Amino acid sequence: MSAGHKAGRSGASGDVRTAPSDPALRHVLTHLITPLLMCLGMGLAYLGAFATPEPHHLPVAVVGAGPEAKVFAQTVKDKAGDALDVRTLTDRAAAVHELKARDISGAYVLDARAPELIVASAGSDMSATAVEKVFTPAAAAQGAPLKITDVVPPVSGDPTGSGIFFLLIAVSIGSYASVAVLGAAGAGLSLRTRAGLVAGVSFVVSLIGAAFAGPLFHLVDHGLWGVWAMSWLYSAGILFLGAGLHTFLKRWTTLAVMVLFVMLNFTSSGGLFRPELQNGFFGSLHAFWNGAGLVEGIRDLVYFGGHGLARTVWVLAAWLVLGLAVMAVAGLVERRRAPAAAPAPATASARTDGAARPGAGTEAVREAGEEEEIEETVGV
Repeated sequence: MSAGHKAGRSGASGDVRTAPSDPALRHVLTHLITPLLMCLGMGLAYLGAFATPEPHHLPVAVVGAGPEAKVFAQTVKDKAGDALDVRTLTDRAAAVHELKARDISGAYVLDARAPELIVASAGSDMSATAVEKVFTPAAAAQGAPLKITDVVPPVSGDPTGSGIFFLLIAVSIGSYASVAVLGAAGAGLSLRTRAGLVAGVSFVVSLIGAAFAGPLFHLVDHGLWGVWAMSWLYSAGILFLGAGLHTFLKRWTTLAVMVLFVMLNFTSSGGLFRPELQNGFFGSLHAFWNGAGLVEGIRDLVYFGGHGLARTVWVLAAWLVLGLAVMAVAGLVERRRAPAAAPAPATASARTDGAARPGAGTEAVREAGEEEEIEETVGV
């Protein structure tokens, strides 16, 4: 065989080997876009929300009668600037009431011999620490030790009060990871069937959350049924919204639910830092985002006598209504798409030969895409 002929064969075989690699490489590079965007988004969200916590209009009170209390309060305000919102209260009982109503984060009781700082760390351990840092130097200037009284401490099973935040993470992961399974693998099911699966999965996720909160880790010592109910509202809202979005976003649903229910959700929930310790963006999200609704709802129920609970429940219910609305719109869109996607009648040979069946390749590609999407989301 001539050298030229061999070279021709070698070149031909090289083409055969390299030709399939180009689409495969493009396929991999396309799928790498999602994790890289997640990396960028997570860094921006978590570092933007948690890296430099500083007080912004943190509400505190100075307890005392007469001009001395007003002068002291004004002095604290002048030194702190926009970091604190300082008010004066006439007696200690009023300060305790406002702490339990979550109107203030701490109260400094003036006393020349035994100054006292009153906090409610179950509302936010970080906020209580921030208040302590503000008033400890004031007591030191008086030459008196500062007595710190925690009128609403967290339960013994959750000494730092952060367990509720980690409960939020667990329920969130169970919810948004299920979106890919219900959206991709369940794409061929009817809307009613998928809605039933969403309701069932959210029920199971909420039961798992209640088990974590109660018998397994004792994050709460009462109100477990309320914790379960709010967990179900929260999980169902994520699942309905995510399953509905899948109709429009397909494989980009993974990134969308990560942005909505991780990047913006965990950072604005108040589980670690209350909005008064965050910048304006994440602090403003806290007022209406669903993670904040769950975290603050559990705190209101377990520690603060239900004060503010109605508002947080309405926040969770609003997200569920939004999810149901998106799911309904998705159903309308799918019904309109159905006639255009209807397969042509199969020939006799196609019915007897699976390899020659029209659309078999398309179905295989669709199934492969579903598997990739599910693995992508659950892996995260």
